[in-house]
Amino acid sequence: MIAVIRQSATTDQLDHFVAWVEAKGLKTNVSQGEDETIVGLIGDVSRIDPFLLESMDIVERVQRVSEPFKKANRKFHPEDTVIECRGVKIGGGNFQVMAGPCSVEGKNLIEIARACQKAGATMIRGGAFKPRTSPYSNQGMGERGLDLLVEVRKELGMPIVTEIMDARDIELFVDREIDVMQVGARNMQNFTLLKELGRTDTPILLKRGMAATIDEWLMSAEYIMSEGNDKVMLCERGIRTFETRTRNTFDLNAIPVLHHLTHLPIVADPSHATGYTRYVAPMALAATAAGADALEIEVHDDPSNAWSDGGQALTPSMFADTMRRVGLIRDAVTQEVR
Repeated sequence: MIAVIRQSATTDQLDHFVAWVEAKGLKTNVSQGEDETIVGLIGDVSRIDPFLLESMDIVERVQRVSEPFKKANRKFHPEDTVIECRGVKIGGGNFQVMAGPCSVEGKNLIEIARACQKAGATMIRGGAFKPRTSPYSNQGMGERGLDLLVEVRKELGMPIVTEIMDARDIELFVDREIDVMQVGARNMQNFTLLKELGRTDTPILLKRGMAATIDEWLMSAEYIMSEGNDKVMLCERGIRTFETRTRNTFDLNAIPVLHHLTHLPIVADPSHATGYTRYVAPMALAATAAGADALEIEVHDDPSNAWSDGGQALTPSMFADTMRRVGLIRDAVTQEVR
C-alpha cells in the first residue's frame, strides 16, 4: 500500500505520520520527489484501514500495490534511482559503460583498462573470483585479483566492478573499498548472500538468473533492499531458452519492462547474452536504443588466449568502434523531439 502525501504537508506532519504507521507494526519507505512525496507501507497492511488513511489531512490518496516487490517498485519510488560510484553516476539519464576482461589475469589488466578508458568506458570490470560450470576450469586469482583491480583504480581513477560469490568474502571486498559488487546469474537466488550484501553500503550489480522470470529477479533485488541497501542495479545477461545458436537468449524486452516496473538502474550485458564476439556490438547498440542505463562489455587484448570467455570478448579496437556507435545511438535516443 502507498500513501501519496499532500504537497502542503510539513516535515513534522510527515514524521508524525511515519511514526504512527510504524507503531502499527509496519515498515515505511519514504520517497520524496520533485512533484510528490510517497510513503510506502510494507508488511501486513490489513492492520491499517485504508479509509482511515484517506481521511487524514496529510494524505491525498491511497493506492494498493499488488506486486510482492515493494522497495524496488516504481509505485513506491516514482523517480529513477541514481547510484554514484566515485563520482560516476548510473541511472536517471546518466549512461555508463563497464568494460574489461572476464577474468583478471595479471599485469595485462592495466593495459586493457587503459584502452577501455581511452575508448570511453567509465568503469573497469574484471573477475577475481570466477564461478565456473566445471570445477576444473580456472577459478580466478582470488584476493590477488582484487588487489590488481585496486591498483588499476589507483592509477586510472576508474571505479571497480567485480563478482562476489560467497558471503564470507564480503570483508575482503569492503576492506578494499570495491565500488560495485556483482552477483552472478548462478547466485541470483542465493538469499543468504543477498541478505548479507543488503547489510553493506556498497552498490550491487544483480545479474538475472539463467532461467529467472522478471518478477523473481525483482524479488531478489528486494532481498537486498529489505536489509537496508537500496543501491541495486539490475543486469540483463540473457536467459536460457531452446535456442542454441547463441550462448543465451538476450531478453531485450526486459529493459523497457523493468523501467516500467522499477526505479532501479538497468544494465545490459551483451557479452554473456550472446556468447559470440560478432553479436556483441549489435546487441550493445540495441540495448542502448532500448534505454539501458549502462552496458557491461568484455574486452581482452588477446581473446584467443583469455583464461575465460575469450569467444565473446572484444579486442580494444573493436570496443573503440562499438563505443563510437553506441555514442551515436545515445545521441539519437536522448535528443529532444521537436
